[in-house]
Amino acid sequence: MMIQEYLDNITAQFKSYKEVADKTIAQLEEKDLHWKYNEESNSIASIIIHMSENMLSRWTDFFTSDGEKDWRDRDAEFQPQNLTKEELIDHWEKGWNCLFSALNSLNEKNFNHPIVIRNKQVKLIESIMRQIAHFPYHIGQIAYVGKMILNDKWQTASIAKGKSKEFIQAQFEKNSN
Repeated sequence: MMIQEYLDNITAQFKSYKEVADKTIAQLEEKDLHWKYNEESNSIASIIIHMSENMLSRWTDFFTSDGEKDWRDRDAEFQPQNLTKEELIDHWEKGWNCLFSALNSLNEKNFNHPIVIRNKQVKLIESIMRQIAHFPYHIGQIAYVGKMILNDKWQTASIAKGKSKEFIQAQFEKNSN
């Protein structure tokens, strides 16, 4: 019971992170996804590819193969991505679908089964926690870069500036029903 509650909560948290990124990406034009502040910065396109490849590598056949797949080229993920917005979104969704499918396959019986990442046996919960810490880092980057690009056209992906009290009040009303 406790494991299922954990999985439900962690899945909801991943979905909330994805929603922030989705709302940001939806506001941007294709050229915006490839914009970089400087040569050391990552474009949103690179972050999308990096996160998706990370999810696909970690969660494809995660009980039977190493989470660092041979086919993954992490360095290439940060190179300029010559993909359309539609191709980037398709790749993004493929990664998230892999993650959510993996989480949906977990249960009380298999949750304590160890997995392997970079030839090291780890607990499944450790891998999930690494991901739940890793993704907000990059999703924050996506939102921040999106804000820089859109400036006054930015539509918040979370609580609007100066609207905290209204948001909190609405949450109290929603949760009292």
